[in-house]
Amino acid sequence: MSEHDLDPAQFRLAMGRLASGVTVLTTTTDGHDHAMTADTLTSVSLDPILVLVCVENETRWLAAVEQAGVFGVSVLSAEQRALAQWFATPGRPLHGQLDRAPHRRGPHTNMALLDGALMHLECRVTASHPAGDHLIVVAEVLSITLPDDVGPALVHFRGSYGSIA
Repeated sequence: MSEHDLDPAQFRLAMGRLASGVTVLTTTTDGHDHAMTADTLTSVSLDPILVLVCVENETRWLAAVEQAGVFGVSVLSAEQRALAQWFATPGRPLHGQLDRAPHRRGPHTNMALLDGALMHLECRVTASHPAGDHLIVVAEVLSITLPDDVGPALVHFRGSYGSIA
């Protein structure tokens, strides 16, 4: 089988066997919050401290973060499954997206950070790289919040949400 014969559906199934943490990414433009569920947060570097996220080219969030230049990351706990599902819902209204998600504003970026998350990052975009139907967004971490009391993590595995302690 050549690389041109690969089936995208089979690749999706294969990658679904890699358990990953679930995050909500937030940004703000023109006075409106934008949020989306993502499971591609990856650490890149310790000096400087960098992370990356991979975002589908057609998302409203991507257009907003390209304008804002900053974003927040909330790594979700197992108790936040409903929020992960909400922020992954295509076509949800732009206005009031965060109404059902208790949150606070980050001190460095003023981005929404979800209450009850396992950790928060505030990030400034430093680079972006086209990659097929996605854009790889590289960002410098400006702040890290680690709550003292954390429960099990929400994970994505084989197309479903689960938890791991």
